[in-house]
Amino acid sequence: MTEIDAETGTVIPSEGHVRLTHLIYALHAFSALTGVLTAAVIVTAFLTGWPSIAAVIINYVKRPDVRGTYLETHFSWQIRTFWWALLWVVIMWLLVLTVIGIPLAWVMVVVVGLWVLYRIIRGWLALLDGKPMPMPNP
Repeated sequence: MTEIDAETGTVIPSEGHVRLTHLIYALHAFSALTGVLTAAVIVTAFLTGWPSIAAVIINYVKRPDVRGTYLETHFSWQIRTFWWALLWVVIMWLLVLTVIGIPLAWVMVVVVGLWVLYRIIRGWLALLDGKPMPMPNP
């Protein structure tokens, strides 16, 4: 039986789904921190690390289970973070191929890496507070 929050009118997620969402943030954070603590850079470690890839797969598989709860916004936030980071990495590689764009690509590596860390931290803090993430207007 689903519980409805009387104040917001949304479905209250199960504790198991909340723990799963924490695990997904932890997997993304582990991948990103690997980029900080090793020779890899944040964004490439985030995109190519097995923890982030596993996290995105879990996001897609479990997304129907959290529909209608505030966790749905967290799942979308995590998925969008992954795919936008991948897009920026592709753009960086295209810049590197032009040779002239190499300095800009290096700047982008730092900026996108910081953006990934920001998205993980902001999302996880909102989850700890039991708040949804902002969603883009369709």
